[in-house]
Amino acid sequence: MKKTISILFLSVMALLFTNSIHAQAIKEHKVVIQLNTADTASWSSTIGNIRNLQKIWPNNISIEVVAHGKGLDLIVANKTHLANDVNALSKEGVVFAACENSMRKHNVTKADLLPVAITVPSGVAELVLKQEQGWAYLKATVN
Repeated sequence: MKKTISILFLSVMALLFTNSIHAQAIKEHKVVIQLNTADTASWSSTIGNIRNLQKIWPNNISIEVVAHGKGLDLIVANKTHLANDVNALSKEGVVFAACENSMRKHNVTKADLLPVAITVPSGVAELVLKQEQGWAYLKATVN
């Protein structure tokens, strides 16, 4: 009797574990990344982190990078060294959003941005809105 209960218990646990893994595989993951540093190593690290997330969940992840402050230069055409990476990730669905407040402060126009970039009225407000909608939050940091 104890052996039967143990086998039943293990079977139920295995089923729950399998269902949990399956649920993670089909769940859509949403990640918003705050980038507000001029440190180009952090820009490269952010690109690498995005690629790593895409490897784990290749078909069910949404990513938005919110660039504000000095991080805005990642998506300013004549200031970034990562334009090819940004363009390639954008083709894969990654959104690169420029803060209009930072654009005004740094005299950046929409025409100055990489063509794939979108704008949002406020970078910090965009981060709050995404988190309120259930998006996971990551902050790009200076290495």
